[in-house]
Amino acid sequence: MTAAVSQTDFHNLNLLKRGKVRDIYDLGENLLLVATDRISAFDVVMPDPIPDKGIILTQISLFWFEVTKSIVENHVISADVEDFPAICKPYADTLHGRSMLVKKTEPLPIECVVRGYISGSGWKSYQESQSVCGIKLPPNLTESDQLPEAIFTPSTKEELGAHDINIDYEETVNRIGSDMASTVKDLSLTIYRKGSEMAAQKGIIIADTKFEFGRMGDRLILIDEVLTPDSSRFWPKDTYKPGGSQLSFDKQYVRDHLISINYNRKPPGPSLPEEIIRNTRKKYLEALVQLTGDSYGL
Repeated sequence: MTAAVSQTDFHNLNLLKRGKVRDIYDLGENLLLVATDRISAFDVVMPDPIPDKGIILTQISLFWFEVTKSIVENHVISADVEDFPAICKPYADTLHGRSMLVKKTEPLPIECVVRGYISGSGWKSYQESQSVCGIKLPPNLTESDQLPEAIFTPSTKEELGAHDINIDYEETVNRIGSDMASTVKDLSLTIYRKGSEMAAQKGIIIADTKFEFGRMGDRLILIDEVLTPDSSRFWPKDTYKPGGSQLSFDKQYVRDHLISINYNRKPPGPSLPEEIIRNTRKKYLEALVQLTGDSYGL
């Protein structure tokens, strides 16, 4: 286990923004994405990091970027610190394993969510209206049921601390145009199907996930992270049983802890017990090893 990285402060580099998990530096022509060990739940960043989480997320994303590059171009230039600009070299020890040099794009103002199973906010919406994001679903579904086919259920992309809001396809068209909406819908469903089939062969159900895309001139590029335990619900296939919530490899474990202590879902987040931190790290690492067959020395 490496020392946890809650935040980076690379004084020679231009910090563009801090997301919930990533610190993003502007290197001029390109960006440097650094996955810290921060963890968020209910859109609130918790005060305690999960050691190695940033490395695990980066390695899982790199695995999927490689798998999906035949479907859509992605933003990765290199994840090898040796390839980074010389100005990054003083920070090589911190950057190793948890950073990517990426192309600069103009991110689309939506999150491209795909659901193959009914859970989370989708389950809540279904209970109220038998639909999710305007898509009518079959009657009598139970929590965590597999859907007849995966559905595209986009959301807004809100600033740090605000909750993303589910939107229907019509609103997606209003925000990004008809052609772009159609393209990202098709790409998102295609990537999800490929990823979920591969993950299932390795004992993991990807119940739902979100993708982000960016424009680079007239090209559409897959950006941010792909099919990680932070952007997806990962369930162990061997314990899957519809009709309630599932065991998970993702941060649902942290959410469940917060629910159990009646956390009000507002900043600041409460401190996480050592057991929760340790077990969360273990779950993320299990997902990495099951998917890629490599623990990357962690």
